[in-house]
Amino acid sequence: MGWNAIALVGDYSEKHAAHRAIPKALEMARDRSGAEIRWEWVGTRRIGAPARDLAEFSAVWLVPASPYENTAGAIGAVRWAREGNRPFLGTCGGFQHALLEFARNVAGIADADHAETNPNGAALVVTRLGSPLVEKTGDVQFAEGSLLRSAYGRAGANEGYRCSYGFNPAYRAAFEAGGLRFTAWDDAGDVRGAELPSHPFFAGVLFQPERAALRGEVPPLVLAFVRAAASAA
Repeated sequence: MGWNAIALVGDYSEKHAAHRAIPKALEMARDRSGAEIRWEWVGTRRIGAPARDLAEFSAVWLVPASPYENTAGAIGAVRWAREGNRPFLGTCGGFQHALLEFARNVAGIADADHAETNPNGAALVVTRLGSPLVEKTGDVQFAEGSLLRSAYGRAGANEGYRCSYGFNPAYRAAFEAGGLRFTAWDDAGDVRGAELPSHPFFAGVLFQPERAALRGEVPPLVLAFVRAAASAA
């Protein structure tokens, strides 16, 4: 049986620390778990029809560094993974665009938008943070019984960020009614992560757990994702 493949969906740039960290994180997680997985960068402009363009992959990681060159391709990749029950991880901008996909296609917010690309949008489910989290770190707490808490094996963690946009809590009820569970918060109670309990593995976080690999540490969430990707049908 061949090795399962992870699509790293995003527009690669060596200048992004997260992009440099992701292959290291995956390699460390593969070595730790013994998982038979490989990965490939998939630029968003390569995704026109996700079912066709991602057919060789078993899992999707929507990586940081938005706005993407092809927003529709990024969102399409999220939907393909969500509807196909394929393991999905979204970090930073990947989490933000997973929220957009869920809002438009599940939560009934057809005009859901992102303030970075359309600041005058009618339904900004992703808005500018009051205090940008560019090259900052902070504590996050995980909900009991969550995928995130299980992945980390503890109630919280200290993680790094590079972002200026996050979830708009005005839309929380609509997301929860659609089945999304918010499972990570910072010390002020602001959302920092979410997951889909009805899905085998669907998680998004505003922080960048992959950066731990640059310190020589295996990121727990990446390890959990790799294990899920390796066991995907």
